Amino acid sequence: MMEKMLLWALFLLFGNFCLADLPKKPKNISCVFYLQKNFTCTWRPEKEVYPTVYNVTRIYVSGRKIDYCTSQNRTSCSFCYPNLTYPDNYSIQVEAKNAFGQSKSEVTYWSLQNIVKAEPPEIQTVKPIPGVKHMLQVEWKKPERLPSFGLCECRLKYRLVNSTKWEPVSQRMTYEMPYNLTGLLALRQYAVSMQCRMVSSEFWSIWSEERIGTTEGLAPNSSLDFWRVLGPAQPDGKRIVQVLCKEPRADPRIRKAIEYEIRYFPENENSSKETIITADRQSDLHLGSGAYLVSVLYFTSDGASPEATLRIPAVHEKSLQCIEGMQLHHFQDRLMLKWNSSAAEVDRWVIEWYPDEENKTLERSWEYISQTRTWTGRADNFKPFQCYNISVYPVEGMEVGAPHSVQAYFTEGIPEEGPRAKAQNISSHTATIKWEEISKAQRKGFIRNYTVFYKSEGGKEFAQIVNSSVLQCQLESLERNTQYTVTVMANTLAGGKNGTNFNFKTLSFSILEMVLFISFTGAGLLFLAILLMVCSLTKAKLKRLVCPEIPNPAKSNVVLWHGGSLQSKMHLGEVQFQGKTKAIDERIPKPFLSSSGDLIDKLVVDFENFLDKTEAQRVELMKMPENVSSGEEKYVDTPYSRCNPSGEVFQAPSSALISLGGTQEQSSGRPEEEVKDRLFQSPSSSEALELEQEEAGLNPYLKNSVTTREFLTSEKFSDPI
Repeated sequence: MMEKMLLWALFLLFGNFCLADLPKKPKNISCVFYLQKNFTCTWRPEKEVYPTVYNVTRIYVSGRKIDYCTSQNRTSCSFCYPNLTYPDNYSIQVEAKNAFGQSKSEVTYWSLQNIVKAEPPEIQTVKPIPGVKHMLQVEWKKPERLPSFGLCECRLKYRLVNSTKWEPVSQRMTYEMPYNLTGLLALRQYAVSMQCRMVSSEFWSIWSEERIGTTEGLAPNSSLDFWRVLGPAQPDGKRIVQVLCKEPRADPRIRKAIEYEIRYFPENENSSKETIITADRQSDLHLGSGAYLVSVLYFTSDGASPEATLRIPAVHEKSLQCIEGMQLHHFQDRLMLKWNSSAAEVDRWVIEWYPDEENKTLERSWEYISQTRTWTGRADNFKPFQCYNISVYPVEGMEVGAPHSVQAYFTEGIPEEGPRAKAQNISSHTATIKWEEISKAQRKGFIRNYTVFYKSEGGKEFAQIVNSSVLQCQLESLERNTQYTVTVMANTLAGGKNGTNFNFKTLSFSILEMVLFISFTGAGLLFLAILLMVCSLTKAKLKRLVCPEIPNPAKSNVVLWHGGSLQSKMHLGEVQFQGKTKAIDERIPKPFLSSSGDLIDKLVVDFENFLDKTEAQRVELMKMPENVSSGEEKYVDTPYSRCNPSGEVFQAPSSALISLGGTQEQSSGRPEEEVKDRLFQSPSSSEALELEQEEAGLNPYLKNSVTTREFLTSEKFSDPI
């Protein structure tokens, strides 16, 4: 009994184990007939643990033929063309087999007409109809290799290109006729796809490849924004006006512009209108000095836009000025511009900005705004470290007013290089530092100021800050004969950049000091030269005035007297005439005899008067000579040494001059004629000639200063006169 129970347990255990390893029965068999391609069946068994081979048995041609299809570890199998018959009915059974056994599915029956699946149709074109808005026409073609019998039907779906939602079309299309999609948006792109099936089949073909079409756009319904740039007037009044056009406003219903038409004519001459048609958005007009009207319109494939017109003022015409003030504000990622206007009726403006460069072909940017007096410039409108000219124009109708402009940097940086400086007008205590302005391309910002650093050798460094409008600096209180090192730094809002260092040395003496020294030295030398010249020309006179010469009376030969005994008889204090001795005191007042110098001066003056009188008398006697009855000749000569007929010469001492006055007094009682005869005798011709020569050589100064005279006398006369 126990043995039977053990055997039964072993059988149940090994029997269940063997049943668990058999393949599962294939289920949910589905077959599709792909026209002129293959007949494919699929199933869904449970996942097999062991390798499994599937054999599909097909019975066709009304049960007269049978064939097989084998699949290794795959849940599908296909019978390929041309071993396919259409129309026909197939019987299909699937057998699964592995190492432990096999299992078969139920037999299924398939009518090929119900499971046939055709190829998708071909969409040839998707395009709008000219002049018809909001519609696309789809032209298509049926799949190839359709059976000659049976009816085929197709359906369509569409969507916007940038959308994932498809819109199906309920209408079925059985014939190859164009289909019109209506109710579409203007100037939009649509994707279209189609699929077809045999009417008797339950399977639609796959969707065809998408084709894209664009609906017809609307004609432009707004005018174009354009701007004008006035060029300088030539001497003959002609000028170039640049017309700049913008792309039409973004409107998904309007196509892009194909070409632009520009019309312009003088303001008062509509008949002389000129037209330019171009695909460029920039054109140059050659206008005269008068006012012009310029109109611009653009064309799309859907039509033409309305005209936009601006008036070009005459050359010397004054434009409207209504902008009173402007404020510029910088933010991190934008630039804000605000302005005030005195004209309340103006509510349309043009903002123009372009780089501040000397290039004549600058790319100008501009923008129309309205109903606001604030404009915000974005970062993509500007380049960093670039200076821009920003102008605001008021626009009223066709009239453009005078602009108000400012300069601005969207982003400021440090200059690329510092100023190039040099020293000028160097003196002992001052020097002028001059530098060149940094070029606009290298500034990278507004120069706020300049800082001048200077330092002497081993000394302290000093700095001076100079306004940005000044390109020089005066350094003062410098030391003499000292070398300095100078650096000039240009400062912007972002920072400063130093220029190249250079050295200069102050002078030992300033230019003013040297000029004054040279001036005074030259003036002194000039004065000295003039003084020497004057002294050389007036040496004699100056010598007399400063150091007069006093002649020695003992060495002066003034008058020659006759008689040699006079000198021996005369002595200091008395003079003897005609055997009589007279003292000097009797002729000269005592107050004047205080010194011998006074006595000499008195003798000179008295004798001068005496000579003047005797000279006058001698001239008269020479004109009227008389013979003296006594037959004796007496001479009174000029103040020179002369000889009497006997040849005797004597010199009268200075005291003898005083006794002449006494002689005159003694002889005053004699008759006048006798005195004349005694004093003068007509000289011979030789003596007269000698007398004239001596008179010509007489020096007036010596004449007044001589204190000694020589007298000539005859042996017969003892009287000196």
